[in-house]
Amino acid sequence: MTEKKKRALNISLTVIFITALVIFILGFSIGLPIYCRFFYYIQINTLDLPGKAAEYGIQADYGQIKQAYDEVLNFCTLPNREFGTGIFKWTESEKQHFADCKVLFSLDFWLTLCTGIVSLTLVLLNRFKVITFVKPLKRRAYFWAAVIAVALPVLIFLLVLIVGFDRAFAAFHAMFFPGKENWSFDPDTEQIIIVMPEEFFMNCAIIIGAGLIAFSGGLIATDFIVSKLEKKKTEKSVELKQ
Repeated sequence: MTEKKKRALNISLTVIFITALVIFILGFSIGLPIYCRFFYYIQINTLDLPGKAAEYGIQADYGQIKQAYDEVLNFCTLPNREFGTGIFKWTESEKQHFADCKVLFSLDFWLTLCTGIVSLTLVLLNRFKVITFVKPLKRRAYFWAAVIAVALPVLIFLLVLIVGFDRAFAAFHAMFFPGKENWSFDPDTEQIIIVMPEEFFMNCAIIIGAGLIAFSGGLIATDFIVSKLEKKKTEKSVELKQ
């Protein structure tokens, strides 16, 4: 293979790696509030969800609310599970909305898994010098993936500040559930929404953003640390030669 073709291949694989890593970071962060169920459990008391249920005449304790949430999440994340919401009433329209969520959750899971495998494979190929990642502006490929990933929550946060959470929430559902209105629940007949209030979804958005920033920040910091160590090593090698 000529040097020109080899470089073109390395550039292409670097672009693929950056793209895959960005998708992996996003998918991993989105999955945090979905698969880390304790994130919801701790909010049952902190958001006083039993009290919110009582406002609608529903006597529900911590265990009953936890069971209702688990039934919904089991349906959305596990195969061949019946839909249920514990002691809370539900409708077919509500069930269909969560079926749509199940498709999105599954897409997030498989995209995260596949892009994780692609990213790891390319890292190993680069590590064993089968391929060589290029360094745009002398920064490693994972640095640029992190920069792209960390910029997204910042842009989304600014957008939410501009348009407001309610409008942003509605726009989100219009984007991911086009042509459907079954995501707007009636608390009298689709009672799970009582114990999944707006504050909970705001906290989900926060933990997704925190996951993105933490993951991306770690990669950015790693790039700077490794670059600094390499620079010191080069300087020491030059001094020894002199």
